[in-house]
Amino acid sequence: MHANNLKESMKKADILLEVLPYIRRFYGKTIVIKYGGHAMVDENLKQMFAINIVMMKYIGINPVIIHGGGPQISVLLKKLGKESKFIQGMRVTDEETMDIVEMVLVGKLNKQIVGLINNHGGRAVGLSGKDGNIIEAEKYFLSDDKAKNTPPEIIDIGLVGKVRKINPGLILSLVQDGFIPVIAPTGAGDKGETYNINADVVAGEVASALGAEKLVLLTDVEGILDKKKRLIHSINAAEVSELIEDGTIEGGMYPKVKCCLKALRGGVGKTHIIDGRLDHAVLLEIFTDRGIGTEVVGD
Repeated sequence: MHANNLKESMKKADILLEVLPYIRRFYGKTIVIKYGGHAMVDENLKQMFAINIVMMKYIGINPVIIHGGGPQISVLLKKLGKESKFIQGMRVTDEETMDIVEMVLVGKLNKQIVGLINNHGGRAVGLSGKDGNIIEAEKYFLSDDKAKNTPPEIIDIGLVGKVRKINPGLILSLVQDGFIPVIAPTGAGDKGETYNINADVVAGEVASALGAEKLVLLTDVEGILDKKKRLIHSINAAEVSELIEDGTIEGGMYPKVKCCLKALRGGVGKTHIIDGRLDHAVLLEIFTDRGIGTEVVGD
């Protein structure tokens, strides 16, 4: 073997040995991954994500994927001449919009993700929260504080739901049989009506119901940043409260952090908010000491 080739092979062997403790630690454990943002749009990142998931499964880790699809829903609504309306960051969802949401999330994106994973040698199965009654949902109302010392205004935003209960039986059966569940965040109400639910929230609730080792949220930012816009590598619940209070954590990061804290209280081992725009983001977070994003831990 040529000297350069030998050096290259030895380097690869060293990398495999470095990863061994992580494989041992997470072997047989469940990791719930919320897949969304740029990682779902960029063709190269889509392929890398699928390869990462397949690799996790082959080395004995059980990935469970919850995916979003907000931008893709907005694109189709626009093509159909229907305006997207948001209140407090939540999509107002009438029955016609809900039909489109379900078409995009369950009919299109879910099957694309499943196809990509299977194309790279995995055994993925696409589900919505309605399959096997995985997600029991109820209507979500927004509240708006108009003035001090007055009751908040309750705002009806249509078929937007919240999780009432997760029934993990079907997910567990699929995982035990060697499949990779890919779940769209829609659930059914008492009367069989379909609700659109925030994918981060669903991921956190599913992670708790499964007793997952980790919850990983893919985002389009590095992670949680401090006041000077530097990445915070690890943060606990008390520190999170301080950063929320002083306005450092705000906007789209706020619900993600709240979701992590709730998952930790629900028994999830660790939670992570990572930059899905990086190649191999999931593997880098799981198989390196420092990781690439922000680790959110309990007190």
